[in-house]
Amino acid sequence: MSRRPEKMIIYNLFPLLAGKFTDWEKHLSRAAKMGFNWIFVNPIQRPGKSGSIYGIADYYDYHPLLIDEKSGQKPEEQVKDVLKTAEKLGLRVMVDLVINHCSVDSDLLKLHPEWFLWEAKGQVAHPFADENGKKVVWTDLAQFDHKSSRDKEGMFQYFFGVVKFLIELGFSGFRCDAAYQVPKNLWERLIHETKRRYPEVLFFAETLGCPSDLTRSTASAGFDYIFNSSKWWDFNSQWLMQQYALTREIAPSIGFPESHDTVRLCEELKGNIDGLKQRYLFAALFSGGVMMPIGFEFGFRKKLHVAKTRPEDWEETDIDLTSFITEVNRIKAEHVIFQEDAPTEIQSHDDNHQVMLMWKASTSDHEESLVILNKDIHNKQRFYTEKMQKFIQSGAPLKDISPEFTLDYIPSPFTYDLRPGQGIVLITSRDLVAV
Repeated sequence: MSRRPEKMIIYNLFPLLAGKFTDWEKHLSRAAKMGFNWIFVNPIQRPGKSGSIYGIADYYDYHPLLIDEKSGQKPEEQVKDVLKTAEKLGLRVMVDLVINHCSVDSDLLKLHPEWFLWEAKGQVAHPFADENGKKVVWTDLAQFDHKSSRDKEGMFQYFFGVVKFLIELGFSGFRCDAAYQVPKNLWERLIHETKRRYPEVLFFAETLGCPSDLTRSTASAGFDYIFNSSKWWDFNSQWLMQQYALTREIAPSIGFPESHDTVRLCEELKGNIDGLKQRYLFAALFSGGVMMPIGFEFGFRKKLHVAKTRPEDWEETDIDLTSFITEVNRIKAEHVIFQEDAPTEIQSHDDNHQVMLMWKASTSDHEESLVILNKDIHNKQRFYTEKMQKFIQSGAPLKDISPEFTLDYIPSPFTYDLRPGQGIVLITSRDLVAV
């Protein structure tokens, strides 16, 4: 058996919605009560003129909207205090590490022009991305030249200093924004140097939107986790499992039902609560880790904006998924098989293609699981099988550990009308052999 994986159940506290550092405790407490053990915080440093938290102007200063001027504490003390509060609640906290670009009006352009990529006309280069065949350029950002800079060492030492600064504040992990756009050898050195001093610090590679081979290459620089694209899966296509197979042995992945970059799932599904539950359950049990942004538990519909979101955008809804999410997180925390990117097979049920079966087998424990999921979030779907054991390797009995509507026993033959979007989570152990 390989090394047992870590529990990675992440709540994304979006700082512009959460507000001042001194207001974060209530959100941290709610996350802890739901069973999250990590918090991911987007950039907290001072942004440039665009206001985008991903357009950092000063890596050693703080976003003015997050500072509580009435607290009587320096901003640094406010950050340290709230991170100590998180620790007391059993939460580790990671923060965005943005080293691919900074704000175009950062003083770094004047102080270290040799650190940047410049166009022929003397204009600093802006990072861009291809979104559905359309080139999107972020003109408020200036791109660092990690590949060809005349002062690679100076730039490395600067960002290593930023990492140490954030760790000393109390952060114990880094979500590395656009990690695939930064040279692999830089990540290898940065991760190595950091872990030599701070061995418990973890690195998470944001590689969404890049090809699987590039994800593999980036992840192999020493990243502890990557993020996967299961949020966009239609429960039918082959691409998700192909990506999963290519990356799972290099680094475990983190799934999510929505992120700060996507439209809110509740808006996308027009308020369908069964769909919200289905997507969170799948994200949590498919991947080694799961991440959920603030407000998902209440069915928020306003898309998070990296510059414009404010605490006033907090929504009052009649949706409360906290109990369901707590149960899913408990299942994930109690069963090793759902904490690793385990060998997994996904198939449609022959008699009803609206029912999906997901089989998983742990390589670090003896656990084996079968998840029966209704793909249809609007209608009931019938599942029938003569013998449930044919879908698993173990001869031991299956136990239902579902977050809702748990069955006391699994009869044979088995028939069940799955509610819209419902998932049945079954578990067994390969070290128990039925006699």
